[in-house]
This record gives sequence, C-alpha cells and structure tokens, in this order.
Amino acid sequence: MRIGGLASGMDIDKIVKDLMSAERIPLDKMEQDKIWLTWQRDAYRDVNKQLLELDNLTLNMKLEKTYNTKSTTSTQAAAVTATAAASASGGSYSVEVTQLASVAINVSSKVTAAGQNFDPDKAFKDQTGVLANPLETGDFTFYTWNKNGEQLTHTFSVSDTDSLNDVLQRITDADNGVRAFYDSQADKVVLERTETGDFNKGGQEISFDAASAAFFTNTLGMAETLEAGGQNAVFKYNGALTIESYENNYTLNDVTFNFHNTTDGQAKINVTNDIDASVEKITEFVAKYNEIVEKLNDQVSERRNREYRPLTDLQKEAMEEREIELWEEKAKKGMLSGDPIIRGALSEMRSNWYNTVEGAGTYSHLSEIGITTTSNYLDGGKLLIDEDKLRKALRENPEAVHSLFSKEGEGSRQGIIRRLEDTIERAATAIENKAGKTTSVDNTFVLGRQLKNINQRMDAFEDRLTQIENRYWSQFTAMEKAIQRMNSQSNYLMQQFS
Repeated sequence: MRIGGLASGMDIDKIVKDLMSAERIPLDKMEQDKIWLTWQRDAYRDVNKQLLELDNLTLNMKLEKTYNTKSTTSTQAAAVTATAAASASGGSYSVEVTQLASVAINVSSKVTAAGQNFDPDKAFKDQTGVLANPLETGDFTFYTWNKNGEQLTHTFSVSDTDSLNDVLQRITDADNGVRAFYDSQADKVVLERTETGDFNKGGQEISFDAASAAFFTNTLGMAETLEAGGQNAVFKYNGALTIESYENNYTLNDVTFNFHNTTDGQAKINVTNDIDASVEKITEFVAKYNEIVEKLNDQVSERRNREYRPLTDLQKEAMEEREIELWEEKAKKGMLSGDPIIRGALSEMRSNWYNTVEGAGTYSHLSEIGITTTSNYLDGGKLLIDEDKLRKALRENPEAVHSLFSKEGEGSRQGIIRRLEDTIERAATAIENKAGKTTSVDNTFVLGRQLKNINQRMDAFEDRLTQIENRYWSQFTAMEKAIQRMNSQSNYLMQQFS
C-alpha cells in the first residue's frame, strides 16, 4: 500500500493515476488493435464457413439425377411400385406379380411339459422335469444355403448350465442368416431365415444334420418337414419374360420394381422425367449462391467506421451493457472492407457463370438454358432464372444441361460447377492462410502471427508501465521527504526565534 500527500497535502494517488492514464495510451491502442484483429480473424473464418456451405451444395449439382430425375406411377400401387434411376428410359412397363418372396420359418412343438412353469433365462439344470422333451447337450450342426446354392455349415453348443435364451441368442449372433427366439405365450421356439428367397431350390432352407441335430428334433420338437416359406418372388415382365427374385424387388433397365402383393393381372408402370424436381434443385442452389454472394459483397463494400474503435476492458467498465452493444455494432463495420481475396473470388465466380463451356454438347452457355447474371453491377453477379426456358432445356435434353454444369476437363472445357469448385477451393485456402481455422496455432497464419506479435509488445509495455509507475512514486516519495524535512527545519527555527 502507498499513502502519499501526508507532508505536501497533495492527492498523490490521483496524480499518479492521471499520469499513468496518459502513459497507457499506447497500450490501449495496442489492445484495440488486438481486438480488431480478433474480430477480423473471426469474420474471415465466417466467410470460409459460407464458402464451405456453397461447396457442399455443388456436389448435388454434379449428379446426373439432379437434371434427369425420374418419377414413376403404378396402376396397382398397393401391389407394385417402382423407382427409376436418372439413366432409366422413360416409357410404360407391364408387371404381373404371381408370387411374393418369403422367409423360411420353422416352429417347434411346445417346449414346456404340461402343468409346468418354464423360465427361458434360467439354466436347464435348474429346471429338471420342466421341459416337455429330454435335454440334449453337446455340439449340434445345421445347414443353410447362400445365393450361389452353396451349402453353409453352422455349429453351436448346448450345456446344462445354459438357458434356452443363451442358446438361441448364440445361434442368432453367429451371423449365419438365421434368427432364433422363444415366444413364452405360445411356448414355442421360432427358427427363421433373415433373408427372403429359395436358396436350396425346393429343399429346406434350414436343414438339421441327421447325426447331430438332437437339440432341435428331440429337445425342441422341430422337424424339417414343418418348415414353411422360403420362396422367391415370381413376376412376368411386359407379358413375355418370367423372372424370379430372392427379394421382393428387382431392377431392370435401371428401373427398380418393388413388390408389395400379387397383382390382379398386369400392372402398368409409367416412367417420366420429373422436371419439377430438377427445377426445384437448381433453383435452390441458385438461391443459396445469390444469398452468399450478397453477404460477401456487403462485407467487402461496407466502409469502416473509424470514429468507433474497439472498446478496451477499462472503457467497458464505465459503460452500460446496451451502450457497449451499440458501440461494438458500429465498431465492427467494415472489417473486410475492400478485401482483395474475397473481391477476387467474387469476380472469378462471376466469370465462371458467364464464360462458355466448350464441348458440352447442345448447350455451351448458361443463357441458353435460361440462367443469366443480373445487369445491375451492384448485385455483384447474382443469378436470374427464366424458369420456362430452363424447363424447356431439361425436357428436351437433360443430359446436355448436366454436361454444361458438371463436364470434366480443363480450362474452357470444364463444366461451370467444377470451375466454381476450383474457385471456392482457392479462395478458402487463401483465407485459411490469412485467418487460419479454429484448430490452427497462431504462428501458422498471418493474422495469428500479428496477434502473437501484439501480445508480446503488450507484455513488454506492461513491464515498462510498472517501471514508470514505480519511478513516479519514488519521485513523489522523495518530494514528500524533502517537504517533511523543510517543515521540521521551519518548526525548529520558529521555536528558536520565539
């Protein structure tokens, strides 16, 4: 603690504070510069987030299905529906479903003896006399078949310390295409394939090994002959081609038919171009592009308000929260004013849309499919869509529209979206070099190095201020001592004269 002014009567503490306020002016400016650089860094990173968002949207704009979406209708939608890939041929298809695919299933006789209570989670050895049939223990084998008709062997073990659910779960978890479970209400075990279809060509889909199937046949009371299901879907295509499928769907000519029930005669499936879906996807992308372009143009054209510098912590202490909020709102204006990276990216993006694409086919320029840039230069290259013209292009030649946007190549032979991707990547890399990202270390990007430099200068200046303050106090202390000596001498002289 320092107490001054006892001899001089001066408010030394206030005088030193006022002197130090003047000395702190360079430090306050450095702190304001640090805050400004931090705001600017965050603003750059926000731009990269917007560019990344736009870059993610370009993926769909390279896909054929964006420009050549197919829609389907069915005259018997409860029995058969269809989905069509972008490459599917439009037209009408006839499908007659005579049989649905089903899973093979086998159900045991009752597991529990009459009048007994059975707990499927309790060990067999603790339930003597409860089972309807004798417990068989040891290693047991059953067989399944794959789509190639190959027999697959599966072995599992049973001991009297197991519970029924232990054994059934072991069978299910073995990844053998079989699901096994016990239903307590029916008091029966269910053994079924997890896939539909006839893999054993008319035989059982789950077959028990004659030499080691006693657990299934003796303990659970199952018989292969009681198996049901396990059949393929059967349908006739266009009244001429009969096809079987392991599953209740089948793909022909890039059209996937999905079977829900048998049909009443032939069902008609119509495949057409879904122009509405394509226009909607393109419109959504253009709207997002225009939104981001508008934001970036506003940021680079906004003037910095130099009358409102960032507030230091000391300045904030003397202000209300609302005053701070309003001040900082004005102080943050123009953080990216005239930025050459963003201006260059916006200019390049405008060129991407405006320049022609060589070798794209029927269409070589966006204006030919109804998409143009606005005539007002203040819009910064926003896009306009003539929907009628776009629909006409998508209806007449969707493949050429797709090529215009996503054609691979170099220079003028590169599709518009691929050019846009390259521009975004270059801009994002340049911004990251300048402002880094949230995981970056300060010395790896430009603004980070500037912030690090300011921090070092501020630390050094803080040390200097401490020395200056100590010097002021030493000087005023020396003054107080001198005044005290003078007062003592004056008092002594007055006493001598009196």
